[in-house]
Order: sequence, then structure tokens, then C-alpha cells
Amino acid sequence: MELIYDYIIDNNKPEFIAEVKRISPKLNISPHWLMAVMYIETGATFNPAIQNLTTGATGLIQFMPATAAELGTTTTALAQMTNVEQLEYVYQYLRPYRNKMNSFLDCYLAVFFPAAIGKNPDWVLQTGTLSAATIARQNPLFDLNKDNKITVSEIETALLANIRPEYHIYLKKKTLNIDTVMKYVTIALAICLILSGSLQLYKIFKD
Repeated sequence: MELIYDYIIDNNKPEFIAEVKRISPKLNISPHWLMAVMYIETGATFNPAIQNLTTGATGLIQFMPATAAELGTTTTALAQMTNVEQLEYVYQYLRPYRNKMNSFLDCYLAVFFPAAIGKNPDWVLQTGTLSAATIARQNPLFDLNKDNKITVSEIETALLANIRPEYHIYLKKKTLNIDTVMKYVTIALAICLILSGSLQLYKIFKD
């Protein structure tokens, strides 16, 4: 197995897989996470032209018309792209969340409901203009207990239920946030230099 669900890809498979592998490290995510997100969002088809007739959402991560416009394109144009071409827009969309996607769930939430990224499992999806009940009604797949609310925990449970169990191992690993690591390394080095300088001054004054 090269990537999870790679067997579904019919068109431009080598190029598509190569592009997924190319952009994933730039986003600090696992390519398996990205494959799983696109699998869910396209209804297990990976069809770049697939469209939700109700909302107009289109493509590999179901770009909304307004989102497409923010990226300098349209859902009509996205639907006419190859799967490889559309991955550039997937990358452009996810790039602002690069340092926030620390799990597969975060990666999916970046597409589905970015405000929920990093929230605790009991956090309820809602906004100032969209009530919890409205969101639950529009996304019944995630309202597992049918209480007209969707929590982060319910989303994770529903996602894993719709992904082959043998693939779960590829979705549980946390990504290594390189920027965060480098920040702490820099701080540690600075502290070491300060301590070293202080020690030298102490020796000078002591002598």
C-alpha cells in the first residue's frame, strides 16, 4: 500500500499520489490524512468534479462557492480541473492552517469547520449566525445521538466509522510541528548562551 485508498484513484494515479506526497509535508500533515479527508468529502470517489447540488460545494474537499472565490477561482472552474490540478487549490486552502493541523481530526476540521480545530471533545459546533441545531440538521451524519448538536467528539467518531479499520493506524499519529520544535530549540540555545555568558562573567569577577 502506497497511500490509504490509493486503489480508488482511476485518473492520473501516479501524478495524483506524487502531488499528495509533495504538498502534505509543506502543510505539516501526513499524506494519509489528506487522502482520508478527500475520501470522506467526495463520498469515496476522489472525483474532482463531484458537486453538492444543495450547497454548490464542489471537488476534492468540497469547496464552497465563496471559498472558491477567495482562492481566485470558481466552483465551475474547479469542476473542470483534473484531480492533480485541483490539488493546488486544496493546498492553497489548507496552507493557513499549516501549524494548527496536529491530527487527522484537525485536518478534517480545517475543511469542515475550522473554528473547531483544537477544541475539546465536548465543544459544540455553532457560530454567531448558525445555531447548533441548524448545523446538526444540515449534517445529520455527525449528530450521532440526535440531540440537535454536533460535538468535536462526535465528528471524530463518525469519521473513523466511515474509514476502513485497518487504516486507523495511519490516522492516529500526531504530526511533528517543525516550526514549534525550532522555536523551542532556539529558546533553549538562547538560554544556554545566556547561562554561558553569565558563567564567564562570574569567573571574571571572581578572579
